[in-house]
Amino acid sequence: MDLSLNDTQKLIQDSARDFVRGSCGRDALLKLDRDPAAIMTTLWPQMLEMGWTGMAIPEEYGGTGNNLTDVAVLFEELGCGPVPGPLFSSAVLCARILMEAGSDTLKKAWLPRIASGERVFALALTESQYGWTADNVRAAAKRTGSDYTLSGTKVFVHDANFATDLLVVARVEGGAGVSVLRIDAKAAGVAIRTLDGFITGMCEVLLDNVKVATADIISDGWPAAERAMLSVTPVLCAYKVGSCKTVFDMSLNYARERTQFGQIIGRFSRVQDHLIHLVNYLDSARWTTYEALSKLDNGMDATASCHVAKSVASESHMHACDYAHEVHAGIGVSREYGLTLHTKLSRSLYHCLGAPRLHRKKLESVLGLVAA
Repeated sequence: MDLSLNDTQKLIQDSARDFVRGSCGRDALLKLDRDPAAIMTTLWPQMLEMGWTGMAIPEEYGGTGNNLTDVAVLFEELGCGPVPGPLFSSAVLCARILMEAGSDTLKKAWLPRIASGERVFALALTESQYGWTADNVRAAAKRTGSDYTLSGTKVFVHDANFATDLLVVARVEGGAGVSVLRIDAKAAGVAIRTLDGFITGMCEVLLDNVKVATADIISDGWPAAERAMLSVTPVLCAYKVGSCKTVFDMSLNYARERTQFGQIIGRFSRVQDHLIHLVNYLDSARWTTYEALSKLDNGMDATASCHVAKSVASESHMHACDYAHEVHAGIGVSREYGLTLHTKLSRSLYHCLGAPRLHRKKLESVLGLVAA
């Protein structure tokens, strides 16, 4: 299996790297962390200009039809920042759900507008029971005349504060399973509150008798939505890989520069141990991620590989940040230093699209194993 980048992917990598270095330095990212609204006036227009919002969308719906590895190369570089914003939520995750589950009418109505950046979508799935499976969905839509009214509370919704539209996973009266509903994020009855202590864009969404048109309901769309989420999971993993890469570089440079007891700390065997752990976690996240991407783009069965990638990347990202703090000691917890942006990211994304424990359980099922 050849996991090297082709010429197109190298160009994507170079342009994304230049963007991160030019527009997303440490000071700029720290300011955006304090003022998330500025993302949509500073970074978002640049992303639109470079065509990134259309990469994961087919040409027939206004995108450029890049494969998932192309998209992942972009997100690995963005993870190096880490660059915040709704690009993954809208142009990758929700776009994929619409492609997999939506009718042709819904696709034509919304995918071109996502590709152009005119509309920004976010997925509202998890609730107070917190789980990325249909069993945890309690939000419900009741029939009122020819349409429906939706009520419930969604928590840990990524990028809802940037969204013009929400894809809400809920139980619809008369439906056999769990459905996906599109609603206007500014509609009457929708209240969005940002959650402190997490990455930029983490929100709680309150839904109080929100009107939903029948045409905006993907009835019993959960199986297709679940397939879509699994297929884009390696793109999220690539974002984590980029973060791991920066965390390693920061730790290595610090170990080469910081002196203690008359010598650089990189000469201490314990610090070297921490750096070796960082390398191992970075490599394990990278290669499991790109193996899954390669299988997806080549039409192979990537189900098991996607579960492995998410489990490994989430654990590796978190542990890499832990070891980076061991190397940096006190300076690492200083907000101005920048390491805590990655630490917060590793915790906030640990459960996104399913925690490692969930993916390991699903992997057991795929492999035909009995859970211990």
